[in-house]
Amino acid sequence: MRTTLRAIALAALAALPLGGCALGQSPGGDVAEGSLASKGSLDGVTLTVGSKEFTEQLVLCEITAVALESVGAQVKRSCGMSGSNTVRNALTGGSIDMYWEYTGTGWITHLKQTKPINDPRQQYEAVAKADLAQSGIRWLAPAPANNTYAIATTNEKAAELGVKTISDYAALAKKDAKQAAFCGAAEFFGRNDGWPGVKKTYGFDLPRSAVAELALGAIYSSIDKSSPCTFGEVFATDGRIKALGLTVLEDDKRFFAVYNPSLTVRKQVMDRSPQLADIIAPISAALDDEALRGLNAKVDVDGETPEQAARDWLRAKGFIG
Repeated sequence: MRTTLRAIALAALAALPLGGCALGQSPGGDVAEGSLASKGSLDGVTLTVGSKEFTEQLVLCEITAVALESVGAQVKRSCGMSGSNTVRNALTGGSIDMYWEYTGTGWITHLKQTKPINDPRQQYEAVAKADLAQSGIRWLAPAPANNTYAIATTNEKAAELGVKTISDYAALAKKDAKQAAFCGAAEFFGRNDGWPGVKKTYGFDLPRSAVAELALGAIYSSIDKSSPCTFGEVFATDGRIKALGLTVLEDDKRFFAVYNPSLTVRKQVMDRSPQLADIIAPISAALDDEALRGLNAKVDVDGETPEQAARDWLRAKGFIG
């Protein structure tokens, strides 16, 4: 049964077209009030919500748009812009009013800092303070989800090998390199905050025969088959983790940078509609790793549209009616 379910999941992942909402598309329509209605009204306010092009961002764009519509806003969608810099420039240039950015991306990519801050609260506070001062961008309350680099294996292999943390993995690598065989993408192997840093921080190495460089999309199926690797690089909130039954190892030395999503909003917009912070806060608080993995899987595995996944989640949480 496990093999069959995984085969179905992998086939679905391969067959699905890239999902998303077209730039400027406004599915909109009437959205029944839910618990967000008690947080404030945006009647008569028009807002433009943007996002990057990958699944998680498309879902976050729709969650935001539908939530704002439920409290009276007229929402224009610019979901699916290509690349972090493109959507960031749209925000700072005033083409959009808000989008979800990741704290580590804001700190390293947009603010050009070279050292990530590994404590989530400190990283958020640092990027929020600096970005407001430098660019007039407000970072609303961050979600607990952390879409960072991670190392994963199958649930079965994690149990069989007794590996729960990256420290456990490092001990395995020293003992049995073949069992610790690792797959990663070229970028991960070349970044100091990727494979070189992991090995240095956790004090291990692997022979070249136990390391395979693959396209990012191929890593998940390779881990699932335990060939050519038992462990591999993943992104912590990827829906395929849930679909394939993978275990994400705990980064017990907190090496990887923190990438908590936060809705970034132009200061002028917040000054006009300060209630945005209260409206978004409960949504952000509910977006933990499990929630985002589930939402991503709804799109990437089950074939739902980002809007459908977003509406169902908001309704299930009681945020909309």
